[in-house]
Amino acid sequence: MTLDCLIIGYNDPPFESYERLIRSYGKDSEAYRDLQFSFVDMDGSPRTYVDLLNYVRREAAGAGAPVKPLYSGDIPNLAAAYLASFLRKYGFSAEYINLFQVEKEKLAHYLAQGPRCVAITTTFYVINAPAIEIVDFVRHHNPATKIIVGGPLIGNHARRFGAERQIRINAGSESGGSGIGQAFKTALAEIGADIYVVEGQGEATLVRIVDRLRRGADVRDIPNIVYMEDGEYFRNPSEPEENDLDATDIDWFALSSEPLGHTIQMRTARSCAFSCSFCNYPARAGKLRLAGLETIKRELDSIRRRGDVRNVVFIDDTFNVPLERFKEICRLMIRERYGFNWYSYFRCSNSDQEAFDLMAESGCKGVFLGIESGAPSILKLMNKAAKPEQYEKGIRELKHRDILTFASFIVGFPGETEDTVKETVEFITRAKPDFYRAQLWYCEAGTPVELKRAAFGIEGDGFIWRHHTMDSLTASDHIERMFLIIRESAWLPQWSFDFWIIPYLCGQGIGREVFRRFMREANKLLALQIASVDPIQKRLAGEKHLGQMIRLFR
Repeated sequence: MTLDCLIIGYNDPPFESYERLIRSYGKDSEAYRDLQFSFVDMDGSPRTYVDLLNYVRREAAGAGAPVKPLYSGDIPNLAAAYLASFLRKYGFSAEYINLFQVEKEKLAHYLAQGPRCVAITTTFYVINAPAIEIVDFVRHHNPATKIIVGGPLIGNHARRFGAERQIRINAGSESGGSGIGQAFKTALAEIGADIYVVEGQGEATLVRIVDRLRRGADVRDIPNIVYMEDGEYFRNPSEPEENDLDATDIDWFALSSEPLGHTIQMRTARSCAFSCSFCNYPARAGKLRLAGLETIKRELDSIRRRGDVRNVVFIDDTFNVPLERFKEICRLMIRERYGFNWYSYFRCSNSDQEAFDLMAESGCKGVFLGIESGAPSILKLMNKAAKPEQYEKGIRELKHRDILTFASFIVGFPGETEDTVKETVEFITRAKPDFYRAQLWYCEAGTPVELKRAAFGIEGDGFIWRHHTMDSLTASDHIERMFLIIRESAWLPQWSFDFWIIPYLCGQGIGREVFRRFMREANKLLALQIASVDPIQKRLAGEKHLGQMIRLFR
């Protein structure tokens, strides 16, 4: 039977090539200075923290000893798994590839069987390169199959270049679609797919496309897509989707007969109840929608039936909103005795003592805290609707219950000054979250603050900007100083090693204390680079820290 759709999850390209690309902008560029916090240089080669972890484990095992490599993202890709499950519910045959770089042989096998189409998700991509590599691979192995690309990368291109859209007549018909501006066209042409989905959700649009391809019909009148015809791109009108979360849960037990690993991601909500001024997610995702308790139970039951899952990561933008629903989910997990350890995004300003107790009893082992700043004035400008003391109290309550805390911060947001950065440093020093990261503010199209460029004096975009109170290079300086002076919390890199790496590694048998000690030594290696230490001292100290890490795994 011909496979209707093959879905491809995450492409994590070799880091060396990405580092080389960003380095071409200059080592003093904001983009490279942001990236430098995610790798250490070993013998002239940049190694991510996952690379470093694999290296020290191999050294600890000794020459010739088998060591299973660890991969970032080596858990079921939720977007790919969800789309495969969604298509199956509509009667289509669908399979998914989880990690492109690791599963190329499996992908080539599927392509040799002639699937009707390949759908590429772009959840974590900020540039075209990962999608281009997948498209080229598919074209090489099966030039005839249709390639569909959707997700945040395409949505971001549409928002960024949407103002340049030009109305055209489609094949001479007055009822035709809209053409697109040259910049958007160039971005899509670089990727090289056949069809692009431009919709915040997009799963219903994918169903329409797959149905047409199965019937041998054209796709020209399907809403929410860009397609090519006779060398020209056409963008069809938008038709917002509202897919029912209570009808789209994943049956993880039926999804695959192959092992899925010990860690699974799950969602119980779509969009976010808040409107932070640095974020465009609510605008992309629409109104907050919640799955019912029975739906959540059904999906958790299917995870339990697999028998080997130890960790569940809830990817809802803020899991504990609304609060009473959150408590009911915790009670459900306690009542059903699932026994999972679970992790989630969490908002300290939306909790109480009962919620903290229920979290601990139901198996919560770690939370991601989007704190963003320790300065009240910046939190107000960010429209965060929270105060530093609420976060500080929340971290204290969580740590008291042995729940890991990871605090995320943004440096350089409009209104930021040297004094407000100092307030953030003082906050981290007082609150002592287990892990933290500070990132350069990214001036992104479509965010509420970007629409106030004149009021804040914002110039530039992306990583390169200035406004009335700071510029991107100064903000980068502040981040480097924060990394070097803060000792109370451990830095957690972003590239290939975000907070969700912790449940994955726990599932691979690496305990929390070993992870902490590994991070302490790895960050000392990174500090030698950031601080530009004398080469001889750097080599000697580096050997010492590597030795400490190797001993952890012996």
